[in-house]
Amino acid sequence: MHKTDVIVVGGGLVGMSIAYGLALLGRQVSVLDEGDDAIRAARGNFGLLWVQGKGYRMSPYAQWTRDSVALWPRLASALHADTGIDVHLRQQGGFQLCLSDAEMNEESHRLGWLREALQGDYPYELLDAAQLRVRLPGVGPEVVGGCFSPMDGHVNPLKLLRSLYAACLSRGVKLINGLHIDAIEALATGFELRAGPQRWAARQVVLAAGLGNRVLGAMVGLDVPVQPNRGQILITERLKPFLHYPTTYVRQTDEGTVQLGDSHESAGFDDGTGSQVMAMIARRAVQCFPRLAEVRLVRAWGALRVMSADGLPIYEAPQACPGLSIVSCHSGVTLAAVHALRLAPWIAGEFDEPAVKLFGLQRFNPQAEVRHVG
Repeated sequence: MHKTDVIVVGGGLVGMSIAYGLALLGRQVSVLDEGDDAIRAARGNFGLLWVQGKGYRMSPYAQWTRDSVALWPRLASALHADTGIDVHLRQQGGFQLCLSDAEMNEESHRLGWLREALQGDYPYELLDAAQLRVRLPGVGPEVVGGCFSPMDGHVNPLKLLRSLYAACLSRGVKLINGLHIDAIEALATGFELRAGPQRWAARQVVLAAGLGNRVLGAMVGLDVPVQPNRGQILITERLKPFLHYPTTYVRQTDEGTVQLGDSHESAGFDDGTGSQVMAMIARRAVQCFPRLAEVRLVRAWGALRVMSADGLPIYEAPQACPGLSIVSCHSGVTLAAVHALRLAPWIAGEFDEPAVKLFGLQRFNPQAEVRHVG
């Protein structure tokens, strides 16, 4: 029997951010992860720290996202201090490019609603085609305008994941790969998890296994409504720096490659790629930046987002099952800082976090209580 203070199930960006935050508080943490054969989003994301547009008609999520990007310099500094790894955090703002007047009108409406909902504290600019080309040289003639927000930015997501692993190890977190959780049992003293012949015991358990949270939640009698949504990404050869701001469809990495995305597909658990979607992504990228028409593509992949029934994060700590926490979201990069520096202290019981309560499971069935039946 292996014993620890806290078990985090899931070694992706969400699980590792929480594990790091708990380790910063001095907790003894073990992370149990299925390994590289698991369906995961951590190595397939775009690397954006994106605020603009998020939280439309759900202003608390907009505020939660803003809080996270404000905390990101603190997280990047802590990770660098613990590991020496530069995650290449850049928060100089970002552009949403619009290829039609309808897109421009929609973005204007969403951002206007968010600014009003946050009582004016929501900076952005609407730029026509001429203004946009002054700010972002090289934009194609089919781009009719864009929206700029100084709140946005990006990081290198692979360096972020690597730094989280290294930082957790430096602070004593135990990382155990290749485990498939077969059962979770709530006991008077905490929890026992079974993975084949192995047994693990802890006072607290955090389920942060992405799409696996649906099966894990059912083990303790909870319905966690998450489902996959596929996105595909294309990667070009390395180019001389030309794009100094991230955009929602195209961003240049610190290594010189250019990422092209994204797609939103209902493909079940198929994380493969398809030529029609890749062609659409490439065509749109060339519309945004015509210079990309002649570059070589060197890689492509698909990855599955972890989407809740309403698209918002899930943060649940059921009163009937003390010591259990469930965390699911599709913005593991953007929310990494708030997960490590605010959500982890809430999980640890360091202080109450009123913002978290809005993202509980009860919102999916407001007439029912979240109960533990295991």
